[in-house]
Amino acid sequence: MQKIQLGTSDLHVTPICLGTMTFGEQVNEADSHAILSRSLERGVNFIDTAEMYSVPAKAETCGSTETIIGNWFAKNPGARQKLVVATKVAGPSRGMPWVRENKGMSAADIVASCEGSLRRLQTDVIDLYQIHWPERHVPAFGTLYYDPAKETSATPIHEQLEALAGLVKAGKVRHIGLSNETPYGVHEFVRLAEQHGLPRVATVQNPYCLINRTWENGLDETCHRLNVSLLAYSPLGFGLLTGKYDESGITGPSAPKGARIASYESVRKQRWGRPEALAASRRYNQLARDNGMTPTQMALAFCYTKWQVASTIIGVTSLAQLDEDLAAWGTTLTPEVLQAIDAIRWELRDPAL
Repeated sequence: MQKIQLGTSDLHVTPICLGTMTFGEQVNEADSHAILSRSLERGVNFIDTAEMYSVPAKAETCGSTETIIGNWFAKNPGARQKLVVATKVAGPSRGMPWVRENKGMSAADIVASCEGSLRRLQTDVIDLYQIHWPERHVPAFGTLYYDPAKETSATPIHEQLEALAGLVKAGKVRHIGLSNETPYGVHEFVRLAEQHGLPRVATVQNPYCLINRTWENGLDETCHRLNVSLLAYSPLGFGLLTGKYDESGITGPSAPKGARIASYESVRKQRWGRPEALAASRRYNQLARDNGMTPTQMALAFCYTKWQVASTIIGVTSLAQLDEDLAAWGTTLTPEVLQAIDAIRWELRDPAL
C-alpha cells in the first residue's frame, strides 16, 4: 500500500487505518495487542483511538483503549516510531459526564484531555489530534436536521483553535483534525486558521459506507477544494455490510453472538440499528454475492477505491477479521457494479445517516 499525505500536513499514512474502539470492551488486552502487532506486521502504519473509547461508552471503560495501546507500546520498543497515532478529544458530554461535565469544551478541557491521552498512550506526542464531535449543535449521530433552537455553544471555534495551537507549539501534538463535522465547520476551522495563523485541520473523520454516503452531499467538494482529507469510519456499517445479520436480523436467538449491534442495546438504538439500514444492507450484500464477492469485500472495496477517501478506518475483534479486511485491498469494482450500487442508493438513500 502506497502511503498518502493527509491534507497539507507532513503525515504520510497507509490507506487503511486500524480503528481501536473495540479494545477494552469486545476485545481484551492480550488479543488487542495481538491485533496491533499483526496490523503493524502487515504494513499498516496508522492507528486511531479516542479518549472516550472503548465503545459502547461507559464510565468504567473510558480511556481503556488508549491505556491498552500505551501498554503495547511499552512492551514493543520501537513500535511507536513506526506508527502515525491519531486520537480524539471528546466534545460536550452528550450524556457522558464521566468524559466531560461541561456543556461546552473549553480551552482548559482540550489541554487536560490531551495530557490524559498522552499519559495513557505512554507517548510524548500525538501525531493527529482530532475533535471527536463539534462543540456546537450539529445534525450528527443520526439527527437529520440542524435546529437553531438547540444551539448551546459555549466555546468559539477560534478559542478551540488557539488551544490546539498551544498544544502544537508545545510539541505535544503534530497536526489537528475534526470528526463528525459539517461543511460549515470545516470551512470555519480553515478560514480562522488561515486568518489568524493557527494550525490548519488536516483531516475530517466522518462515517462513509454504502448505507451512509452523506459525505457526498457537500463535504466532498468542501474538503477537496480545501485539501482536507477524509478518514472514513464504519466502512462496514457496524457489521451490517458483512452479511452476518442478513438471515438472523440484529436481535433474537439466532443473531451473531458477540457482535456489536446484537450485543448492545445502546448501539441498536442508534442509526445502525434501524430496520431501514438492515434492509438496505441486505440489498448491497446480495449484490456483492451476485458478482462473486463477499459483502465485506465489496463494502471495503467501495471505500478503498473512492477518490473521496484518504484512509479507511477498519474496526476488528479478531485476527481473522483483520486479515479479511486487509485481504480486500486490491479488490476492484466494475462500472456495472458501481452503477448497481448507485441504483440502490437512489432508491434507498442513506438509511444510516
